[in-house]
Amino acid sequence: MPNQKAERDQSPGKTNAAGPGARRFVFFSALQGRAVLDSAGQVFGRLHDLKTKLGEHFPRITTVVVRKEKLKKPLALDWAEVSAFDGDTVTLRPGAEKAGTSVEVGAEEILLKVDLLDKQVVDTFGAKIERVNDVHLLIVDHELRIVHVDFGVRGILRRLGWLRAADGLMDWLFGYRFPEKLVSWKYVQPLAADLKHNLKLNVTLRKLQEIHPSDLADILEELGRANRSSIFKSLDLQTAAETLQEVDPKIQMSLIETTPEERATDILEEMEPDEAKDFLAELSEEKQEKLMRTMEDPYRENMEELLQYKEGTAGSIMTKDFIALSREATVAQAIEVFSGVFYPMESLTYIYVTDHEGHLAGVITLRHLITCDKQAALGKLMNQRLVRAGIEDDIDTVAGIFRKYKFLALPVVDPDNVIQGIITLQDIVEDKEK
Repeated sequence: MPNQKAERDQSPGKTNAAGPGARRFVFFSALQGRAVLDSAGQVFGRLHDLKTKLGEHFPRITTVVVRKEKLKKPLALDWAEVSAFDGDTVTLRPGAEKAGTSVEVGAEEILLKVDLLDKQVVDTFGAKIERVNDVHLLIVDHELRIVHVDFGVRGILRRLGWLRAADGLMDWLFGYRFPEKLVSWKYVQPLAADLKHNLKLNVTLRKLQEIHPSDLADILEELGRANRSSIFKSLDLQTAAETLQEVDPKIQMSLIETTPEERATDILEEMEPDEAKDFLAELSEEKQEKLMRTMEDPYRENMEELLQYKEGTAGSIMTKDFIALSREATVAQAIEVFSGVFYPMESLTYIYVTDHEGHLAGVITLRHLITCDKQAALGKLMNQRLVRAGIEDDIDTVAGIFRKYKFLALPVVDPDNVIQGIITLQDIVEDKEK
């Protein structure tokens, strides 16, 4: 994303001309322990932490947390009590010393030191888990805003006070310095379970829906149980279903166990039938029955049918997501049916044609729907040279058919030649990889 590159090219610590709109970048680690001065210029305390409220792309610092030598607990001062901040020293307004309160963290608020440093977050730009080493802030128009999170080695060295020495040594030995690894805050997803209070991540959680389910599955597998469950619960049904299909089977079980039954059922109904069937087959009979009872009738009937087939057979890996129409149906009618379903694209590669008694008679491709006369009957266009799998055929036999004919999908029929489902190329590849 071009904005990210532009943000990374800005030099940390660069200061523009003074005055309204003047900008300066500063790292949080450089502010910790800095003097907080009262209006007379005397040291009131030391900067201990900063608090922000989430929700904006670049959240504004709302509170300065100050530690005084004689007080056991730090004080919280509203940012409005700050009269001047040059990136090095915080100067308070007259009377601000009496405005200090105990530190409280409300909904959608976080403390940078307590809740962010050394915590795991999701980098939604790179679709991976990172650990926060430092926070990059921008001073502009008397406001202090979070702009980047530092995930790199430089963040660690900076906090230890070793950065200057490390840069000098690397320059001398190799003519090289460790690069900055800054990611824009708008791509950062804090993890609610890492926070010690009830944080409602209403805005930031939306970013997770934009990550590809395969990448999201990788992220979930990296997390601990609490964070994993927290993120999974935040996903919409479709994203949760697509992600659940991608994660390790053991983690699948863990996620469903921590999900209320009604939502778990809704997620399963969003999954591809063969994937949902595989998942249900791994559950205890009691858990399986509970989930099945809450399913809608058509979906439950499909599941019951799929679960009856013996493992290792064509029936056990087939899906019910397919289109079958009578030979009298027209291309226009086929297009109407095609446009009304939401099956995965691999399930829509072919449309199957049946005779009056429901027997599989032929197949047409999507090309027919695009190029042929809309009033033409499917029976006149279909390819009658069918290759099919029997419902009891073993997986190796089915795999051999795919290798020989290079099909993208294969119909599965019962002993009476009535189509019961299809097996996609993806289905057979995934089964062989198990």
